[in-house]
Amino acid sequence: QVQLVESGGGLVQAGGSLRLSCAASGFTFSTYVMGWFRLAPGKEREFVGVISRSGGLTYYADSVKGRFTISRDNAKNTVYLQMISLQPGDTAVYYCAVRRDYSRSTSSDEYEYWGQGTQVTVSS
Repeated sequence: QVQLVESGGGLVQAGGSLRLSCAASGFTFSTYVMGWFRLAPGKEREFVGVISRSGGLTYYADSVKGRFTISRDNAKNTVYLQMISLQPGDTAVYYCAVRRDYSRSTSSDEYEYWGQGTQVTVSS
């Protein structure tokens, strides 16, 4: 069965960096598009970014553009979210998700499978 396991979250001071990982199994990783979302307390789930099957295309939410970078290693069945210049507003549970086709759509409805999430807390 499809499994997505996020890791790398934690507590970091404002201005700091973190790299999240999402290890995938149960499907042919290189043939699927991967996305990242986040959910902050009291807010709706928010699109963070998406990466194409090969990693050659990426798209980010305006709120993270220039600070977050998504990459993937198809040999390791893993997608990454490198985050720099973190701010308290980035505090959330971060989720990776799978979709079939690359799109700049920010809708979570188009993603088929989700990980359990990893908590990122940014202190001021």
